[in-house]
Amino acid sequence: MTSSPGDPLRLPLASARPERADAARNRRRVLAAAQRLFADHGPAGVSLEAVAREAGVGKATLFRRFPDRHALIAALLDEHERELQDALLAGPPPLGPGAPPLERALAFLDRLLDVSLAHLELLLASETAKPLARQHTGAYAAWHLHLTTLARALRPDADTGLLAHQLLAPFDAELLRRQLDEGADQPALQAALRDLTRRALAP
Repeated sequence: MTSSPGDPLRLPLASARPERADAARNRRRVLAAAQRLFADHGPAGVSLEAVAREAGVGKATLFRRFPDRHALIAALLDEHERELQDALLAGPPPLGPGAPPLERALAFLDRLLDVSLAHLELLLASETAKPLARQHTGAYAAWHLHLTTLARALRPDADTGLLAHQLLAPFDAELLRRQLDEGADQPALQAALRDLTRRALAP
């Protein structure tokens, strides 16, 4: 499978298996319940038993699909990351195909910042679960491939894979949390990321 310039390959953000209708319904209920509880209490303060009660499903039903809290967090992040991936592949420009590479890179990093800040507590819980957890996700591989492809169109002289890693480095959840705690807001983070991207990808 190949991709056109600036379009990432569709990578699996999580393993997908065909679902029965009742299983899909229960999964949606569990994820909606977890999203509500995590928003109110933080991921660390919510047990799987509480999620099962909130979702109105049996504990066995939940544990079959989500054996621990980290599996549930990963599934929630997967939902949000798939929306972004779909926009990259088939959404309107500049996020989707059809815009110049630099515009697409800026639009992508703007949206990734939106997603990262909106779900920062989930990202913190996920990324601190084990060393290099973030770099081993399908989402990171997709984002890296997308930026590498865009960078190659602008900087064929550069190590574009390395550049893509450098542009994704600011999205480390612990670093984002520190910057917010030090007083940075989203417009300031966005402006700094845009400046970094322009400097890195300028021909």
